[in-house]
Amino acid sequence: MAGFVTRFAPSPTGHLHLGHAASAFHVWDAARAAGGKVLLRIEDIDQTRCRPEYEASILSDLEWLGLDWSGPVRRQSEHFDDYALVLESLRARGLIYRCFKTRREIAAALPAGADPDDAPYVGKPLAPEAESERLARGHAFAWRLSLCRARDALGARYRTLAFTEDTPTGVREVPANPAAFGDVVLARKDTPASYHLACCHDDALQGVTHVIRGEDIREMTSVHVLLQALMDWPTPLYRFHPLLLGPDGKKLSKRAGDKSLSAFRAEGLTPGDIRAMIAVA
Repeated sequence: MAGFVTRFAPSPTGHLHLGHAASAFHVWDAARAAGGKVLLRIEDIDQTRCRPEYEASILSDLEWLGLDWSGPVRRQSEHFDDYALVLESLRARGLIYRCFKTRREIAAALPAGADPDDAPYVGKPLAPEAESERLARGHAFAWRLSLCRARDALGARYRTLAFTEDTPTGVREVPANPAAFGDVVLARKDTPASYHLACCHDDALQGVTHVIRGEDIREMTSVHVLLQALMDWPTPLYRFHPLLLGPDGKKLSKRAGDKSLSAFRAEGLTPGDIRAMIAVA
């Protein structure tokens, strides 16, 4: 890796809000300060929620904010074949397996009161006969990365997995802890590739040297470091920025209906107004 190459990767599942604007400013400001470039990636893998009109709105908002990008926009929905090749590579090495358990079944096996989203799932493949029977019946499944087999494949290297974090006071090495996430899902029937797989593949393919993301994604960086090691992809330098919170103390959300940038634009606000609002939030 050479130079300073970062990316902004929104999902077109709704309009951008102030939190997205804050994240975008972090990305572009860092690139401009370093004399680097920003790539624009549209993370539209979830075809049930992503819509062209939202992508058009994202592009319009970024241009209005004065944020330009280098090269063509990469739309992940146009590269499912690329992600399928990664899955096949992992499958051929015995590193992923079909998991037929439903969310309800996984939750039922947890201790009372445990949150399925916080409890790492660790499973194992079915016997070939049982798997063939379920496939023949059309049972849905997810491809999960076997943490146990990944650990065996990496050997001693697994214990030294880490990433470099760029902080206001300098860089530091952060040990990775993929065990905290268990056997993560890398693909489902209705989602040909997970966020983890697609973003790590694309960062490597596009030569991203610096990943600038919100604090809410810090922990899952451990999963990305594991995938990068398994696929011999480079590990970028990571920088984490604080989240912009709403009056209720929660991060802004499209699903929660937080006010969009397009709504602010319609009221006559300027990009400078948006920067000012973010600065005092």
